[in-house]
Amino acid sequence: MFSTPLPAELRSLLERLLVQAQADLSGSDLETFSLRLERYLPELYTGLKPVYADAEGLLERLLPILVTAYRARPADLKRLDAKRLLAPDWFQRPEMIAYVAYTERFAGTLKGIEERLDYLEELGVRYLHLMPFLKPRPAPHDGGYAVMDYRAVREDLGTMDDLEALTAKLRARGIALCCDLVLNHVAQEHEWAVRARAGEAKYQHYFHMFSDRTLPDEYEKTLPEVFPDFAPGNFTFDEASGKWVWTTFNRWQWDLNWANPEVFLEFADLILWLANRGVEVFRLDAIAFIWKRLGTNCQNQPEVHAITQALRAVARIVAPAVLFKAEAIVAPDDLIHYLGQGEHFGLVSDTAYHNSLMVQIWSSLASRDVRLMSEALRRFPVKPTNTAWCTYLRCHDDIGWAIADDDAARVGLSGEAHRRFLSDYYSGRFPTSPSRGLVFQENPRTGDRRISGSGASLAGLEQALEQNDPRQVHLSLERLLLGHAVVLGFGGIPLLYMGDELALLNDYSYLEEPEHAEDNRWVHRPHMDWAKAARAKADPASPEGRMYHGLLHLIRVRRSTPHFHAALEAQILEPRNPHVFGYVRRHPLGNLVALYNFSEEVQYYPAEVLWQQGLSLPLDRISGQLVPIEHHLVRLEPYARLWITDEKG
Repeated sequence: MFSTPLPAELRSLLERLLVQAQADLSGSDLETFSLRLERYLPELYTGLKPVYADAEGLLERLLPILVTAYRARPADLKRLDAKRLLAPDWFQRPEMIAYVAYTERFAGTLKGIEERLDYLEELGVRYLHLMPFLKPRPAPHDGGYAVMDYRAVREDLGTMDDLEALTAKLRARGIALCCDLVLNHVAQEHEWAVRARAGEAKYQHYFHMFSDRTLPDEYEKTLPEVFPDFAPGNFTFDEASGKWVWTTFNRWQWDLNWANPEVFLEFADLILWLANRGVEVFRLDAIAFIWKRLGTNCQNQPEVHAITQALRAVARIVAPAVLFKAEAIVAPDDLIHYLGQGEHFGLVSDTAYHNSLMVQIWSSLASRDVRLMSEALRRFPVKPTNTAWCTYLRCHDDIGWAIADDDAARVGLSGEAHRRFLSDYYSGRFPTSPSRGLVFQENPRTGDRRISGSGASLAGLEQALEQNDPRQVHLSLERLLLGHAVVLGFGGIPLLYMGDELALLNDYSYLEEPEHAEDNRWVHRPHMDWAKAARAKADPASPEGRMYHGLLHLIRVRRSTPHFHAALEAQILEPRNPHVFGYVRRHPLGNLVALYNFSEEVQYYPAEVLWQQGLSLPLDRISGQLVPIEHHLVRLEPYARLWITDEKG
């Protein structure tokens, strides 16, 4: 009956679960469900067992949720499941390009998105992340991350029927939809919180609620503040219930108690329900915070990874087409666990944000020196081969300067001084800086300053256009194309943030909106400029045209380059020139060497490095030309980006 050996305890449990499943499933549905349950039960069980005392009892309560969701799964989604099981690396392939946008700012509504699918397809998009579209509390709602109802869409964006219609149209074009799933907290207006405030014990156990400040004060001794400016502290007194509530982010975002198995069951059901609406990727928001432990910073606890493994197994049983993406902006040694290490190796999230790559790109652009970047990325832990990094130049959030002191020290820098320099540089306070960033959440106690700003404004385009300086316009666009080339060529899923393909500038109109005026991250969350998009296509010589066509060319080259498959790792080369960042990607078809000049001056790099990698006739795939070599040195023009393979390969 069983295709693989199972421990005795699991064999007995599986037999009981299958007997229950037979009451509701039959024929091919029962066969498929049984095979998947058998395959993923060990991962599900070993994820639940360290967290919940009665893991077997919890599995028996979970089974009806799995069966109901499987029966309700539409036929075309079941076909997608089968297709993805036959090609499990579908999201790792070089043609995978992601686009990230706010629905209302990109196209107004979900129906409006349908009208812009040609634009996305022309860019080569195969993955669309629409920023939070599930129903939030009334403003303020943290940009939609204070969810009031996970089973409804924001009224101004459309309905759940509109979402299903959109996902069907996306699926027909081979585009996967990504949805933000906030795991750490809900809005205080969510039904669970409303019932907790009303005194229902069941729902009070869904949260961390305390009768006095004794335990909160103990926790606070080791907890950082996420938003020290406008949400200091981590606990809020709720007058309705007369209790202190854990509120990591804002007083109206109540942290969930994942130690309660009821919370796990609720989210297992939610994930499958949304997957059956056509959601293919879940961005697991604030996942690092979901487990609380006294005496720690309550981030990255081992239970987080066990719970994620269990949720992933739930999805694999019912909807194996689904991917998980971990929103964990943490140190590299902590981050790698979100893709799986040790007993969880390759069994948790399928993708995670490579925040360090983004930070190092901006750091090297400011310093014109790649030694810190090379050191930090060389020491980055190796990921499981069945996972992918999400790489990006900008996103909807601020930039925190995650520069490790140890990495900085190894290249002769002070981490604190370098972080201060980067904040000064990108806020325009540093002499000669062309950047127009804004300081976000300055912490006077630690000196920490984060930066808001669009990629184009940070790269100097805003200032260059104001000064009508053609050379600086050219250099700022070259910086942006260099950064995107690193993102596209590093390996993983490149995330293109809406408007970056047009080099959209900071949008200061956020100051006129009361809901946004106190949060300067809205400066880099502009409305899509469709007139500029049309001009970009019609006038390749315009700034937006140069950006659009330059990026489109990089995307097309990437799609035709098998070396960028995400299963492979980029192996960082020793910086033989402090201005030139390089790595090698090893592939059965031959090696690819990528070189990037992070300065506005011509640089040279030893050609012997290419020859050592088997590139006897080095061809730059971006230009389609042989690599220029002078006196055994590769010549790199200002902000040059080269993806080099052997011409004979």
